[in-house]
Amino acid sequence: MSTVDGRGSLTRSIVLLTSAVAAVAVLLTGLFAWRTIRTNAEAQERDQLSRQAEVLARTPPLASWMLDRQQRIAGPEDIKLAIVRPSGEIDGPAAVAVDAASREALLAGDSVSTTARLDGDDVLLEGAPTLVGGGLVLTQPMGAVDQATNRMRGSLVLPLILGLTGAALAGALLARRLARPLVTAARTAHRLSEGARGVTVPAEGPAEVAELAGALNTLDTALTHSENRQRDFLLSVSHEIRTPLTTARGYAEALADEVITGEEVPEAGRILRTEIERLEHFVGDLLALARLEADDFRLDIVEVDLDALVAETATSWSARCARHDVGFRVERPERPVLITTDGFRVRQLLDGLAENALRVTPAGQPVVLALRPNGPGALLEVRDGGPGLTDDDIEVAFVRGALTDRYRGVRPVGSGLGLAIAHRLAGRLGGTITARGGAPEGGAWFTVRLPPYPGAPYTPLTDS
Repeated sequence: MSTVDGRGSLTRSIVLLTSAVAAVAVLLTGLFAWRTIRTNAEAQERDQLSRQAEVLARTPPLASWMLDRQQRIAGPEDIKLAIVRPSGEIDGPAAVAVDAASREALLAGDSVSTTARLDGDDVLLEGAPTLVGGGLVLTQPMGAVDQATNRMRGSLVLPLILGLTGAALAGALLARRLARPLVTAARTAHRLSEGARGVTVPAEGPAEVAELAGALNTLDTALTHSENRQRDFLLSVSHEIRTPLTTARGYAEALADEVITGEEVPEAGRILRTEIERLEHFVGDLLALARLEADDFRLDIVEVDLDALVAETATSWSARCARHDVGFRVERPERPVLITTDGFRVRQLLDGLAENALRVTPAGQPVVLALRPNGPGALLEVRDGGPGLTDDDIEVAFVRGALTDRYRGVRPVGSGLGLAIAHRLAGRLGGTITARGGAPEGGAWFTVRLPPYPGAPYTPLTDS
């Protein structure tokens, strides 16, 4: 598996980690078992020797016969015997190993289990009281314990090796299970960064890995949606620019070829100027939206009388509406409505909404600009008698180009930037803007709520 920036792969790291953990566990288990095995081996030898001593103690004729014959109990362990007489006398090959404490214990009717010295070697000593008094003692060289210990320790090595090997294999399987979906996710992320779309990551593996896969799939969907919107927006921008450019180019070529002469020149110049102004306005909208979305937008915050600002705006738009045979009405309190804001940006916001309203309002229908005090802030409205907005329209009303794309060729549309700019302006001024249908005039109804100053704590405001 490949590595990144010199770092080892996840699979190798997990295998090494699990192998190291298994090795430590095996080592600790082995050390504990290594020490415990001798204790267990000695306990087993003592238990066996003690049972033999008890059997002989219950059969005095056999014990006496063995003692008289000075025989050892057959076996590789070289077990030797001693008898403690009721009188306290000790006889037998193992007599030297019986000390005073063991003799007294046997005479008192107690069993004995201890370690002693016999013929220069350490031996196990087990004694049992006899039925007629005294006791019987058996000794076994400590070498028998060592032999049993070695056998048991030898049988321990293979399970430890198998355990370590099994842990390494389990680590490899675990690493593969964890690393495979992560590697797949990493490759998918690289493909997304290179521009591939529509790629998905299967949600497999542990919950965290599956969550990562889900996040990448969501990112893919979001990138696809965003790029589609950008593509549609670029197509819209291209359309908006191409139309005035085509007109301007046609008139410019006509003037250059002297197709238009005499009294027709001023009219051609007027058309050229109109188309150039349209282009300038569109480019200005693009720059304004870009600056608003980048938060690179300066505000000049001063105390503003919104009543006076609305009156000034009404004067300008009343004349423009009259030229299109559209009625214009203003509703204002005709008294100062003072808030701290940027008056130029408020006017820019109102102009954008009014232009949008005038574009869709047919001749004979009204456009209304309204101002009302609202708590410590103010409420501004632009209503029209146009075709209005559906519920679906309201959901995307402030998405750049959304309504333009939806109604192109159906009704008059603009660049698709005006409402997006109005939305961003309202936000930069600390306010909100909402859209709805069903205005009293029959068309769309846009409401802007402005706080007493930008950054003022939000207070729910009513439309009353």
